[in-house]
Amino acid sequence: MLVVQTDAPFWDSLVFAEVDDVDVEAVTAAFGTVEVVARGRAAGSACPGCGRFSDRVHDRYQRRLKDLPLAEQAFVIRLTVRRFICGTADCPRRTFAEPFSRLAAPHARFTMRFNHALERVGLALAGPAGARLAAQLGFGAGRMTLLRRVMALPDPGFSTPRVLGVDDFAIRRGQTYSTMLTRVEDHRVIDVLPTREAGPLAAWLIHHPGVEVICRGPSGRLRRGARRGAPDALQVADRFHLWQGLGRAVETCVAAHRDCLRNPSPNGMLPEHRLDPVVQALPAPGRDVELQPGQSAISSWVWVASLAGGSVTGSRAD
Repeated sequence: MLVVQTDAPFWDSLVFAEVDDVDVEAVTAAFGTVEVVARGRAAGSACPGCGRFSDRVHDRYQRRLKDLPLAEQAFVIRLTVRRFICGTADCPRRTFAEPFSRLAAPHARFTMRFNHALERVGLALAGPAGARLAAQLGFGAGRMTLLRRVMALPDPGFSTPRVLGVDDFAIRRGQTYSTMLTRVEDHRVIDVLPTREAGPLAAWLIHHPGVEVICRGPSGRLRRGARRGAPDALQVADRFHLWQGLGRAVETCVAAHRDCLRNPSPNGMLPEHRLDPVVQALPAPGRDVELQPGQSAISSWVWVASLAGGSVTGSRAD
């Protein structure tokens, strides 16, 4: 074990730069871990129950706080905490612990800055990938530690989006489904509904007026919920289902003319009498196609017409 010389100004500026009520007593380094022994500097503290100041010490105990690594070595703060006696007769607290709110949260085993670093890693990479990065950084935090930090964060506030993305997803395929709501402009999830039925979506839209465009999946439940909750909003199909419908339509068309691919005509053109009726009904390339109320947004002729150079517009009365 190596006992490091205690230079109070140095360690105060390095470890307790933003904490004014802590004194460093000793610093040791052993087995890849630097340990700082510290105690409170204040003469007393205010009771959190009644606010009365007290300097009567009831007892002392130690907290072991893990901090950010120092020079690729684990860093630990062993903090001596005093418990004071409250002298107010009608105060519900008889004793209370010395607070170090700028250093660590009550009952926490990590310092505030170390906890914030874990939160950033968890938000960026989540569980397994975040745990691998934390190991490389010397944090020594597992995937569940990172996930607990993320789940403990408060939900961010949001304003009602102008363009709302709506789609369902499986929590347990074939049994449990939920609905995800996203803000299309910045691709951020703003809420998750417990089911994929029309009722919760309609209620959410009623309580959050101002949605102008709803980009949704092809589910009939989503269509009904969007129509009931925001009847004036324009409903459009999302990009994934557009490309999915186009891919299926092209695959069906190519499969229907497989023989033509084996025996092409001399000029490379397919005879008109052998064209699929869907293809014969297409307008000229470049002509816009407007969907009428009740028509499916993923019908084959719409995709092929769009591919030919036209545009597709939808109706509000979906």
